[in-house]
Amino acid sequence: MATFITTMHFTEQGIKAVRDTCERAAAFKAAAKKMGVKVTGMYWTMGAFDGVIVCEAPDEETATAALLHLGSLGSIRTQTARAFDAAEMQKILDL
Repeated sequence: MATFITTMHFTEQGIKAVRDTCERAAAFKAAAKKMGVKVTGMYWTMGAFDGVIVCEAPDEETATAALLHLGSLGSIRTQTARAFDAAEMQKILDL
């Protein structure tokens, strides 16, 4: 499974309903699981981003579908990067 790291920012709608953020996170985790995406970490952060999601998906298309679903709900905007662990990076370097 491929790993993806997503940074997020609350939208105006999301910050107005910030008290519901934990419930929304749990709902996303359940929806993502049904789509074949495993959320391995979800963090609320201080600084440049309001939060970070770490997830695993079988491919970019599946990860994109789950994150588009999340974004379509209107509470957050996301940016996602494919992440590589050391073993994956070594395989890339060996090509």
